[in-house]
Amino acid sequence: MKTGAWFKFRYWVYNNLHNDEYETLFSRFLNYFLIVLIVSNVLAVLLESVSSIYATYQYYFDTFELLSIAIFSFEYLLRFWSIADQDPFEEDWKVRMKWVVSGGAIIDLLAILPAYVNFFVPFDLRFLRILRLLRLLKLTRYFVSLQILLTVLQREKGSFQAVLFILAIMIVMAAGGMYVVENKAQPEAFGSIPHAMWWAVVTLTTVGYGDVTPVTNLGKFFGAMITILGVGLAALPAGILATGLANEINLRNQNLEQKFRELLLSNDIDLVNDHYKIEEIRRRIGIRPEQTHRIIVQLMREQVLEEKELGLKKYKYCPHCAERLPD
Repeated sequence: MKTGAWFKFRYWVYNNLHNDEYETLFSRFLNYFLIVLIVSNVLAVLLESVSSIYATYQYYFDTFELLSIAIFSFEYLLRFWSIADQDPFEEDWKVRMKWVVSGGAIIDLLAILPAYVNFFVPFDLRFLRILRLLRLLKLTRYFVSLQILLTVLQREKGSFQAVLFILAIMIVMAAGGMYVVENKAQPEAFGSIPHAMWWAVVTLTTVGYGDVTPVTNLGKFFGAMITILGVGLAALPAGILATGLANEINLRNQNLEQKFRELLLSNDIDLVNDHYKIEEIRRRIGIRPEQTHRIIVQLMREQVLEEKELGLKKYKYCPHCAERLPD
């Protein structure tokens, strides 16, 4: 690691902004402050959409927006500058470029970019408010549940792409079939395949608004078949997501258990008497009490087996020549 006061300060900034395992009173305060600021921005956007409230408190809304832009911009610059300490063996500019194209950095940029673009190209105020709601995505950095969801979506993107491809094929085929059987009876609703796609989308996704429905007998039969297929098709993404979430949570639990085991073994803790130390490690790692109990029981069993094995070696084998001694 590079030495000097400047690099030490940069490493301190890196720990507070990027390092999830670094936890101090200041880092916790910083995280809570940014969470409150993000939620406050979203609430401000919601309240600004009420014309009477915005007209009355416009000065305060605009001042808060400018202050938020300044804080988020400063945060982005600090993250860009300090990320170089993530890999001290890599050149700083390469590490920074990798971070710039990462998901978290893109979200941070989207949180402030619309405001700067608005200075040069004025937006419709309603559209600008919608863009400001993107700041809500910054919360993914501070909540493990959202991180797990994004990880699952990234890992299962191939499966989701396959489902979307199948859904697109079904929509086109359903729209084409309904166009053939319902075109003459309802030319205003099924006058073309693109018009029929609205019915296909709401039917296959099991929404079923009811604004467009088949009226012919053949159309009703065809619509019933598409509805049944839609129920099964809509269940595919839910099943993929549920399985992915279960696997990811199980993997994280295994990693936490392994880390907990390593800490217990490395710290030479008395598994029977050092309850306070064990509880402190458990809270720091973030595993459940029942997991802790199961790990401790398993470690104690392993210690007993190890002691028995060592005892066999001590009394059944010669300590000098390793020849087995007679019983």
